Amino acid sequence: MTYIDSVTLGVADTAAAHRFQSAAFGLGSQIGLRASEEATSGFRGFTLGLTVSQPGDVDSLIGTAVEAGAVPLKPAAKSLWGYGGVVQAPDGTIWKVATSAKKDRGPVTRRIDEIVLLLGVADVAASKRFYVERGLAVAKSFGRTYVEFAGGESSPVKLALYRRRALAKDLGVSAEGSGSHRLVIGGGADAFTDPDGFAWQAASPAALAL
Repeated sequence: MTYIDSVTLGVADTAAAHRFQSAAFGLGSQIGLRASEEATSGFRGFTLGLTVSQPGDVDSLIGTAVEAGAVPLKPAAKSLWGYGGVVQAPDGTIWKVATSAKKDRGPVTRRIDEIVLLLGVADVAASKRFYVERGLAVAKSFGRTYVEFAGGESSPVKLALYRRRALAKDLGVSAEGSGSHRLVIGGGADAFTDPDGFAWQAASPAALAL
């Protein structure tokens, strides 16, 4: 395994979730959906991050997400790292839209440069070792705070790790939560579960052949 092959969200209504992703962010099949009634409560331990090039794109995507039924968790605003905002979709998934730029340098395009699956973990260093042992290459690492793994050209999503409580704080929610993550990650030849309970399934034969 060298990168994520797929990300699938468990949702109560797949058709409604697909309509939301399309209307809010213009996403097609990059994020998979499957029907799920698994019990879950509170913070599910992850967020999907959309990286764009400038603040105008953040405002546009956050705006259409709210119009499509998302609940604002953090209004778009400047931060130490750039500019971003957070919303929660009707299906419960938390999305963060952000850019490292603090000023617009051109017209709004709504182009998504990168999708990042950010997992909230108990021990960043331990989880980093776990994934490195399974073949992921580290692209960025900030001690026990944050780790980002390299993605592949054919991979729709990058994987990153952040401390669970710090992630919840960044998203504007309580860190408390229990039950299913309602998330399945695809990649590699074997299925496994990581130290924080996130489930991975084997990648499709076609993906493994790439």
